[in-house]
Amino acid sequence: MALSGKLIGYVEISKTGDVFHDLLRHKPHEMVTIAPDKVHDCELHEGERGAVGSVITWHYTTHDGKRKTSKQIIESVNEENHTIVLKVIGGELVDGQYKSFTNTFHVEPKGDGKVATWTFEFEKVDTSVPYPTIEMDYLCNLIKDLDAHNGAK
Repeated sequence: MALSGKLIGYVEISKTGDVFHDLLRHKPHEMVTIAPDKVHDCELHEGERGAVGSVITWHYTTHDGKRKTSKQIIESVNEENHTIVLKVIGGELVDGQYKSFTNTFHVEPKGDGKVATWTFEFEKVDTSVPYPTIEMDYLCNLIKDLDAHNGAK
């Protein structure tokens, strides 16, 4: 079994990509109001909100009721294809489970609609660590909640 891996999740959405890009990049704190059962806080530690190099910590609860944190640095941003790349630098994912973990979010057209895509690239510490399917399910469900929210367009 390989230690390095890649996992991709897709969610068809009705809103435009810039809505999600704006929420994730510039207004992550608004997710606390939109999905309080999933996101509890988003702290800015370093830099300017949404800027490459800024460091944030997410406080969240997974579908199995476990409260977790994820400290991330924004590695890159692409406004055109609504992409944001986040490298996990702290929290449960990298404390004993993964040597490295990067998640990329982007939105692209699909037929008459749009699809939001999460891509995880990671290296597990050993073969006993499971693929991060719980985290992928969590983020795909979060996107569905954000898409269904009436305040976003």
